Amino acid sequence: MTFLENVNEFLPGDPIIWIICAVILLLILIGLRLNVLRRRRIRRQLDPRRITMQDIDSMLDGVDFERYLYRLFTELDYENVYKTNTSGDFGADLVFDDRYGVRTVLQAKRYSPSNPVGLSAVQEVYASMRAYGAERAIVLTSGRYTGACRKLAAYNGVVLLDRDDLEEVISAFKARDLETAMEIIEREPETAPPLLVT
Repeated sequence: MTFLENVNEFLPGDPIIWIICAVILLLILIGLRLNVLRRRRIRRQLDPRRITMQDIDSMLDGVDFERYLYRLFTELDYENVYKTNTSGDFGADLVFDDRYGVRTVLQAKRYSPSNPVGLSAVQEVYASMRAYGAERAIVLTSGRYTGACRKLAAYNGVVLLDRDDLEEVISAFKARDLETAMEIIEREPETAPPLLVT
């Protein structure tokens, strides 16, 4: 009995169609596996020239995002860039000196656009300024911020960089326009609204 006769005995219909379907399925599985391996390699390297917003959105946790930002800020030629410990960081994930030598703390929040960052991010990064001897504080997210978060940041002089800002920084960096990328990062905080209690 030939191979095709054996296949025909177990599968109804033309065995050639089953073989073609099996080959197509195998090619799809190989393609999916190669895509997963490519994404893992990119994430492992966290190369700022190759990472996209889609890669950031698919990162499994905030630690990869923090490592990516560390690489990005180092490539932007900021001075004294260091990533804090994952635990016990007092609310700062990165510490760096900007172009003017101003010590800055940054809290990274890898959030989806549908899950806005709240007040605690501003509270934590503002509190970390003293621990790291910083004069400026930034919260950078891959998502958005709540209105209350924006107000608190304005009252305390904390710079909020959201998804649109991050996309602009990435785009400027990839275009080798480091000056524009740094201007976005180093911009002034939003103007505070009138005080709540008068």
